[in-house]
Amino acid sequence: MWRKGSSEGSDRFEYLQTLVTEFQDTDSEEAKEQVLANLANFAYDPKNMENLRELQVIDLFLDMLTEDNENFVEFGMGGLCNLSMDPECRDIILQSGGITLVTNCLSSQKEETILSAITTLMNLRTPSSHTEITDAGILQCMLRFSLSESPRLRNLASVFLQDCCSEQQVALAEQQMQGQQQTAVGIPLPKD
Repeated sequence: MWRKGSSEGSDRFEYLQTLVTEFQDTDSEEAKEQVLANLANFAYDPKNMENLRELQVIDLFLDMLTEDNENFVEFGMGGLCNLSMDPECRDIILQSGGITLVTNCLSSQKEETILSAITTLMNLRTPSSHTEITDAGILQCMLRFSLSESPRLRNLASVFLQDCCSEQQVALAEQQMQGQQQTAVGIPLPKD
């Protein structure tokens, strides 16, 4: 039984390593997108966390957040979202300046990217990162998203405000927004 588990773990690592190598070696944007999507899906399984950390896939996903290719950003953000549930991965993301990179994804044109960014911010919240994650600018963004026509975006933004912020923080952000148009206008609307 132990040997089987060890062999399975070794096979899993080799497969993930092959994907990372393929991503690095290919010049095809389509192939890179497919590999990123696969890695993001593998990041959902806790059995893969250690291997993904060892292969520095967190850094790969973080690097994707600044790419011009919106699919790279979407899959990188989705992978980080999945990895951010793991405390060790969360700490690596935080130590790598991930909050700023993730926050920048809140202005994406793709709704999936925005949803993953909001969820990731919620997962990255620790006592030491709380202040940065509940920055007034982020709260104002969430208040605008809470007015979105998209039920998924509206509901997730509302959950963020309820779970991550105090009533006083939300009230202060609302006060700072006084005089501004109270709609989702000003935020690029997702295309999907």
